[in-house]
Amino acid sequence: MNELCVTRTIAAPPEVVWEVMVNRQEEWWCPRPWRTEIVAQERRVGGRSAMIMRGPDGEEMPQEGIVLAWDEGRRFATTDAVVGDLEPAGPFMIGIWEIAPEGEGTRYTARARHWSDEARAEHEAMGFVQGWEACAAQLAELCEAR
Repeated sequence: MNELCVTRTIAAPPEVVWEVMVNRQEEWWCPRPWRTEIVAQERRVGGRSAMIMRGPDGEEMPQEGIVLAWDEGRRFATTDAVVGDLEPAGPFMIGIWEIAPEGEGTRYTARARHWSDEARAEHEAMGFVQGWEACAAQLAELCEAR
């Protein structure tokens, strides 16, 4: 499988982590100093998932796709392979974000699944591990401060 994965233990209960994950995405989704503007996040299978990531020098990286899974309190998944009313798009990945109880805290796992080894390698070379670890740290910071 052409997957990249980041996992982290967060010292907060799963219900807190889930609430922050889905209701405060703009605060943790991109590594600082980048920021995220959520355009749409329809919490249902087939719902629109759209955002714009903005860099400190005016860069903009729009992302458009659909929600593939929404398992309340446990995981959600999106892809850029499909947009709008089931229109195919140039796919990059399927993103899966999930949580599970672990001891007195929560195990957070973020996965990026790609159509090819080349796409996985490209994403890795773009700084996937460092970027998604930074996002996980920002999520943990928000959850553990509550």
